[in-house]
Amino acid sequence: MKIAIIQFPGSNCERETMLAVKRAGMVPEEFLWNQSKEKLADYDGYIIVGGFSYEDRGRAGIIAALDPVMKILAEQSNFGKPILGICNGAQILVETGLVPGLENNKLAMSLTDNKRMRDGVVLGTGYYNDWVHMRVSDHFQYNAFTRFLKPTDILKLPVAHGEGRFVIPSALLHEMQENGLNVFQYCDEKGQVIDQFPVNPNGSINNIAAVSNKAGNVMAMMPHPERTETCDAIFQSMREYIAKGYKQKVQPLNFYPRAIEIKNYKPENNQLLIDLIITDNQALTIENALQHSGIPVKVNRLTHWEIACDSPEIFEKIKKSGVLFNDRKEKIITNIKNAKNFLVRAKEDMIGQQKLQMLTHHFGVDGVHAIKHSIVWQVQGDDKAINEVINSHILFNPYAHDCYHY
Repeated sequence: MKIAIIQFPGSNCERETMLAVKRAGMVPEEFLWNQSKEKLADYDGYIIVGGFSYEDRGRAGIIAALDPVMKILAEQSNFGKPILGICNGAQILVETGLVPGLENNKLAMSLTDNKRMRDGVVLGTGYYNDWVHMRVSDHFQYNAFTRFLKPTDILKLPVAHGEGRFVIPSALLHEMQENGLNVFQYCDEKGQVIDQFPVNPNGSINNIAAVSNKAGNVMAMMPHPERTETCDAIFQSMREYIAKGYKQKVQPLNFYPRAIEIKNYKPENNQLLIDLIITDNQALTIENALQHSGIPVKVNRLTHWEIACDSPEIFEKIKKSGVLFNDRKEKIITNIKNAKNFLVRAKEDMIGQQKLQMLTHHFGVDGVHAIKHSIVWQVQGDDKAINEVINSHILFNPYAHDCYHY
């Protein structure tokens, strides 16, 4: 019973994952993204490990999601083979649409920036590492990964991620709950599902820690079950599922995503456009990924700030504070390239909120009412290529971000 341990550049945790697979009585084999893809069909199951594939450039999981390996895994999932994505692996599965498994694996949700707040105060953004508790949801799906678990089981395991917050449209969430696809939820040590940090470590909707597809053979999980033997039941369930040859075919979920709408951006306040003086590896990676996918474009990236404040003097004070940009490696620009420009902003702009809080509380800058953070992606190419870029979702996830023509 062979399990492929899928790794991309920047992946980690492969050793812990292989040990967990061995403890469950299966045979793990490392499989790198640049190996012969045809060999993937020889495996009985797959685990996409955690880490930071391609350094989370663009956003976590999106570059790996466009890799040909994932097309092969999508094909194998149709045969009922189990696929577990852990942390970065979960992000990759979400970006490919393998979870929750709409028709043709359409993108349906997002794993986006952590949201750690209490009483309206931003406690932190970005990477968070701690031990948490989780349990199966009240109406969890009996699937390839839950066969050895009971509703009373409370699992203690680590989280270690910067983009682990599930964002799911309400209609889809309702359908997922009806089918038990919100498989695991964050809880306290007594099993109470409390939607507050630190019980919910990232602000995930419905305290969701893991979701599965309707067939129950693909699961995306943000915490790390491979790092502790207390979660071995997940891997033992996977083994039993394979041993019994349980291959369930089901109809896809009914939820149908709306078409992407890109409006024109209309600034209401002061703007700052920031460009890097040094090489922008984020933009280069996005450009290379698109070109490798056969989309011939050039890509540049700018940071955009929109600032509502009382006076020009305060605006100048903000610019000089060093909070919004580092003048050793960044510069303010006023002219932009002749390209298709797309402004992408998080629907819940935690970075902007944190910067406002920092300027007010730590730098004593009064008279600042709002700060909004965005990225301006500049794409050079013909109309066909531009449309392919948008449809690839590489610049933004419509469930986590708003996109505008800039």
